Amino acid sequence: MSVTEKPAIPLIMGATATGKTDLAVALGARFDVEIISVDSALIYRDMDIGTAKPDAQTLQQAPHHLIDILDPQQSWSVWQFVASATELIEQALARGKTPLLVGGTMMYFNALRQGMNRLPPTDPAVRDALNQQLREQGLASLYQQLSKLDAVMAARLQPTDTQRILRALEVFRISGKPMSLLQQQALPDSPFKFLPVILEVAERGELHQRIEQRFHLMIEQGFQQEVEKLMARADLNLDLPSMRCVGYRQMWQYLEGNYSHPQMVEKSIIATRQLAKRQMTWLRKYQQALRIDYRDYSLSDVCQYLALE
Repeated sequence: MSVTEKPAIPLIMGATATGKTDLAVALGARFDVEIISVDSALIYRDMDIGTAKPDAQTLQQAPHHLIDILDPQQSWSVWQFVASATELIEQALARGKTPLLVGGTMMYFNALRQGMNRLPPTDPAVRDALNQQLREQGLASLYQQLSKLDAVMAARLQPTDTQRILRALEVFRISGKPMSLLQQQALPDSPFKFLPVILEVAERGELHQRIEQRFHLMIEQGFQQEVEKLMARADLNLDLPSMRCVGYRQMWQYLEGNYSHPQMVEKSIIATRQLAKRQMTWLRKYQQALRIDYRDYSLSDVCQYLALE
């Protein structure tokens, strides 16, 4: 490789329930790779069943970086992911191994590939104050406040997008500048060349059925008991990013008596399907990628594209 040539970094991408981990493990069994998880839910400890986290045997066979690194009470920003993933990529390359990034959090992938503006990191004190204001005044009040402080950003967001509204207000309170203005800063050029492999969904109905079957399996495996243990902790609540993970909020609300069991199941499955739809929308934007059917593909074709053979 020449001095100016960027190292090629494979990306395994796809919607939820498309077998991304299976493909990564298969590649890991054949080549000297280091797997780096790109998933905003798998970072949390004690959240195994509802996140479809690879089991202990799989992780022993194919260790993943950035899994089980945070307590559910903690938060994790896109900036923290980019910094951690970049460091892990560089360390793997220095060891002569191929970093293999796998997951379904498209915002993470996008930030890693395209770079990020220099937005201030999350400030726990500011975020706690905003969450308190959210509980006391409601989301509509916060959205109205954002509209006055940063009309451009408010116009980009849905009035129901709690997480991004809070983040935009947080950025303004920390920096004193609108988030939309800070995002206009030039992005740094990535030191890597990324090779996306996208697990495509040809038949959406089949994926929906797979999502439904997987959620029922999660319940059989003890998902309710997992959430009950989380609820027993005094420091966890539905305002935390961890508890906004698909399925956890719905199960929590069922256990509080807000839903019947069938309603909880239905709402969880619908939320997971909506997540898959958003992921597939992101993935359609990738123009240069190897696209393969998640149900039927050639591992040799993947290896050839990634130059692993």
